[in-house]
Amino acid sequence: MINFLLLPIIIPFFFGMILMFNQKSIKYQRITTLFGLLLAILSAFGLLINVYKNGPQTLTLGDWPAPFGISMVSDMVSVLLVLTTLVLTFFIVWYGFESINKKREQFFYYSGVMFIVTGVNGAFTTGDIFNLFVFFEVLLMASYLLIVLGGEKAQLRESIKYILVNVISSALFVITVAYLYSVIGTLNMADISVKIAEFNQPGIITVIAVLFLLVFGMKAAIFPLYFWLPGAYAAPPIPVLALFGALLTKVGIYAIMRTYTLFFTHDIAFTHDLLLILAVITVIAGGIGALAHFDVKQIIIYNIVIAVGVILFGVAQMNEVALEGAMLYLVHDMIIKAALFMLIGIVIYLTGTSNLRKMGGLIKHYPALGWFFFIAALGLTGVPPLSGFIGKLLIIQGGFEAGNIWTSIFILASSLVVLLSVIRIFIYAFWGEQGQLSSDINKTTYNRLFFPTMLLVLVSVAYGVGTEFILPYMEDAAKVLSDPSIYTDAVLKGGE
Repeated sequence: MINFLLLPIIIPFFFGMILMFNQKSIKYQRITTLFGLLLAILSAFGLLINVYKNGPQTLTLGDWPAPFGISMVSDMVSVLLVLTTLVLTFFIVWYGFESINKKREQFFYYSGVMFIVTGVNGAFTTGDIFNLFVFFEVLLMASYLLIVLGGEKAQLRESIKYILVNVISSALFVITVAYLYSVIGTLNMADISVKIAEFNQPGIITVIAVLFLLVFGMKAAIFPLYFWLPGAYAAPPIPVLALFGALLTKVGIYAIMRTYTLFFTHDIAFTHDLLLILAVITVIAGGIGALAHFDVKQIIIYNIVIAVGVILFGVAQMNEVALEGAMLYLVHDMIIKAALFMLIGIVIYLTGTSNLRKMGGLIKHYPALGWFFFIAALGLTGVPPLSGFIGKLLIIQGGFEAGNIWTSIFILASSLVVLLSVIRIFIYAFWGEQGQLSSDINKTTYNRLFFPTMLLVLVSVAYGVGTEFILPYMEDAAKVLSDPSIYTDAVLKGGE
C-alpha cells in the first residue's frame, strides 16, 4: 500500500523548488502553484481516508525502528490540519492573483508560499520534538521572505521586530529541547510520553512544560507574548496577511495542544491551570484590542488573539468533549480568518483605506460583498448554525464538565465582544452615507477578488451546516488527544 504520509510535505517542497526558476513568467508561476496545491490536496484527502479507516499512520525514516529513527506520524489531528492548510492556501493564492502585485509575483512569492506550507505541514506531521523545531524554522524562513517582499517602509520596520522575536523564540526552543533530552534521553514524542510517565521527578518536567509553553506561546501569540503580532501581520499585503493569519499562529496552538495532551500530563493541577488562566487573559487582551481599533486589519488581527485564547481554553480542560470542541474550533478559525482577511482586502481595494471612519455606504454598490461579510462575521461569532457554534459549545460543555463554570461562562460571553468588533466593520463600511471610494476600481479585478472569497465563505458555511458529517473525524481526533496510548502504540508498536 502506498504511504501518502509524506506527500503533503514533499509535494509543496518540490514545487517550491521548481518555482524558483522562470521567475519572470507569471503565467508559469501561477499555474504551477495551483497544480502543486491541487496535487497536495488530493494526497492529503487520500491520507485522511486512510487514517479514518486504519488509524494513525506512521513512517520512521532511514528504516530505523522507533524511537531511534525520525518518526513522521499522521493521526486524525494532524491530517485534518494538513488538509485545511492546503485548501486555504489554494484559495489565498487564487485570490492573490489580482492583489499581490506583479513585481512581487516575479520575486519568489510563490516559492515562499510553498515553503511555508512545507513547514506548516511538516510541523503538523512530525513525531520528533527536534524536527518540530526544524519545520518551525522552515516556515519562519519563508515567512521572513514574504513579510519583506515589496520592501515598503512599514514592512521593513515590522519585519525587524518579527524576525527578532522569532530568533529569540527559536533559541529558547533549542535550549528547552536540549533540557528535555538531557532529562528524558529521547526526542521521539511517543517515547517521551512513555518515559515521562515512568520518570519520578515531576518538578523538573513541570519546569520544562512551562518553558515549552513560553516557546509555543510566543509562536501562538498568547498573553503576554502576542505584542509582536498586530504590527507584523498588518504590514504585508492582504494575501500574505491571510496566509499568516490562517496558518502561522495555528502551528503554535497545535504544538501546545500536542505536547500538553501527549506528555505534559503529570501535573495537570499546575500546568493546565496555568494554561487556562493565560487563555482567559488572552481572550480579554484580544477583545480590548479588537474594540479599541478603527483599522479593519487590526480588528480582525486582534480576533486571531481572541480565538487563540478560546482554543487553548478547550485544551486546558483535558477532557474529550472540550478537546473535540478545540479541534472543531481550530479548523473553523483557520477557514473563517482566511475568508475575513480576503473580504477586508476587497473593502480596502474599493475604498483605498483601512480606516473605518473614512468608509461608508458600500452596500448600495456592492450588496453581495456586504452580505457575504455579514455571514462571515456571524460565522466568526459562532451564531448557529454557522461554523463557530458547535466548536465553542463543546469547549464550554467541556469547561462545565471540568468544573470551570465561571471561566466557561466568560468564554461564552466573549462571543459578544467578537460580534461587536466585526459588526462595527459591517455598520461603518457598508451602511450610512457614502464614504471614500478608490479612484481606480476595476470591475473585472473586483469580480476576480470576490469569486474565490465568496467560495471560501460558502466553505465555512458548509463546515457549520454540515457539522454532522465532520463530527466523526473530530471525535477521532479528540480520542487521540485524550488517550495518548493511541499515539504511542501506533509509533512504538505498530509503526513501520
